[in-house]
Amino acid sequence: MKRLISEIFQIIIGILLASIGLKMFLLPNGFLDGGVTGIAILLSELFPVNISVVLLIVSVPFLALAWFTLTKRIFLKSIFAIVGLAIFIHFENFSAVTDDKLLIAIFGGLFLGAGIGLSIKNGAVLDGSEILGIFINERLGISIGKVILGFNAILFSATALLLSVEIAMYSILTFLVTGKVIDLMIEGFEDYVGLMIVSEHSQEIDEKLISIVGAGTTLYKGARGYGKRGAQAEKDIIHTVINRIDIRRTYTLIDKIDPNAFIIEFDVNNIKGGILTKYLTKEGFKKLSPALYNQTEKEKKKTLDTTP
Repeated sequence: MKRLISEIFQIIIGILLASIGLKMFLLPNGFLDGGVTGIAILLSELFPVNISVVLLIVSVPFLALAWFTLTKRIFLKSIFAIVGLAIFIHFENFSAVTDDKLLIAIFGGLFLGAGIGLSIKNGAVLDGSEILGIFINERLGISIGKVILGFNAILFSATALLLSVEIAMYSILTFLVTGKVIDLMIEGFEDYVGLMIVSEHSQEIDEKLISIVGAGTTLYKGARGYGKRGAQAEKDIIHTVINRIDIRRTYTLIDKIDPNAFIIEFDVNNIKGGILTKYLTKEGFKKLSPALYNQTEKEKKKTLDTTP
C-alpha cells in the first residue's frame, strides 16, 4: 500500500510537470510534441475544440490497445494519468512565460519529458504512442523505437503541411528534448560504468578494486580461451560496476598491476543493491565491511600521492 501511494503521488507530480510544459510553453504558441499529445495539440489547432476533450478522445484507441498489451495495474494507472492530465490542462490558468521560440521548444520539452518520464518510471503511460509501439512489436517484431519514430514522422509531416514548416521544425526540437529528458528520468542522472577485466593478476586487481576504489566485485571462472598470447588457461574474470568519476583512477590502478589486462567497458543504466560507492568519501567506504574499511584507510594513505 505504501508503495502504491508513493507511485500515485509521483504520477500526480508527473502530470503537473507535463501540464506546465503544455500550458506555459507549448499550447500558447501552437508547438507540438510527439505522440498522442502532439495529435491532440494539432487537432485543437485545426478545430475549435478544447484540447482536454481532444486528448481524452484520441487516447481511447491507445488505451484499448493497452488493455490487450499491458498489465491491469499499468492499464488502470495509465487511465488515471491521462484523465488527470486532461483535468489539469482544463483547469490550469498558467500564462505563457516567454515568446522566444527556442526557449519555448526547449523548456516545453523539458517539463513535458520530466512529467512523462516520472509517470513511466512509476508504471503509468502518459502518452499512447509507447503502447502502440509495444503492441506492434509483439505482433510484427518491429522495434518500439522504430514504431514511435515512424508515428512521429507522419505527425510532423502533417504539421508541416497543415500548419507551417517552422512550427514542425520547432516541434521536432521539442520532441528531441522530451525524449532525452524521459531517458534521464527513467535511467537516472548517475553515470555508471561496468567493467569486465581479464588478467593474469586478477586476485591482486580484485583486492585493489575493493580496498582502494571501494567497488564491489564478482568473479567468474574462465575455463579456457584464446588471446594475443595464444591459448588461455583457466583464470578468474572480474566483473564490477563503478561511477564514471572513478574510471580514470581505476584504469591507472589496473595498469600498475597488469598493463596487458583485457578490459571491456560498458554503460550501466540502473543499479540496485550491492556495494556501490558514488564518490570517494568516508561515508561511501563505510558500506564495506569493518575489516575492508580499515584496510581501505591504510591503502588510501599509501596511495594518496600516487593515485590521480
